[in-house]
Amino acid sequence: MPIDPSAVIAPTARVHPEARIGAQTVIGDYAVVESDVSVGAFCRIEPYVFIKRWTTLGDYNEISAGAVLGTDPFDKVFTGERSYLRIGDRNQIREHWTISRGTKPESVTEIGDDNYIMSSGHIAHNCRIGNQVVIASCALVAGYVEIEDQAFISGGVAIHQFSKVGRLAMVGGLVRVNKDVPPFFLYAGLYVEPNGINKVGLKRAGFTGEQIAAVTAAYRLLYHSGLKLEEALARIENEVPTEETLHLIRFIRSSKRGICR
Repeated sequence: MPIDPSAVIAPTARVHPEARIGAQTVIGDYAVVESDVSVGAFCRIEPYVFIKRWTTLGDYNEISAGAVLGTDPFDKVFTGERSYLRIGDRNQIREHWTISRGTKPESVTEIGDDNYIMSSGHIAHNCRIGNQVVIASCALVAGYVEIEDQAFISGGVAIHQFSKVGRLAMVGGLVRVNKDVPPFFLYAGLYVEPNGINKVGLKRAGFTGEQIAAVTAAYRLLYHSGLKLEEALARIENEVPTEETLHLIRFIRSSKRGICR
């Protein structure tokens, strides 16, 4: 049976009979769930949420009032073919967010697990959001952006399409991200600029003093040594080769837009 008998659906909600609704999920008043939608178990869908076709949610997600999931992409080349939005488990998506599905046929916008997305913003087509990411209110995430695990995107941040934000990076409020943002560091400025290591975030993530010291050494070599980029990366690789700094090196070397320096 597509709709589990233990699900609670408000009488004013409109849920397509072919939608799949998991056990003990609650769907509030005036919510709309289209066909070709799958909502997992123990989710809470508040009033006035709109979940459009080809959207999948895992378990224990909380979607607040006015959110629209699986919108057609805001992309002039989009021609209406099937594409997807896939959301994992235990995410909180607060009021008035729009999240688009992919632009190209059969492509995907992906959101992982345990993310906290605050009110009134947009995640565009073909984005990849990792796990335990925080995206604060009024942020705008353009198409094909990738945000790695445990990053923190502050309020009002605008991220340019195809940009990448590294693990445990913290981007300050109202920053324009127009370059790739390496992991583990703080960023500020009108156009994104490095501003030290994300020490509070690293400690909260369980980093040891030795791990933080290695990240700090890598930051100094990258941003304060005066070395050319590849020279700085070689020094980091030779002098502080930890799991975290090697991830930093891989991130930078794989960058297509170039990193902020």
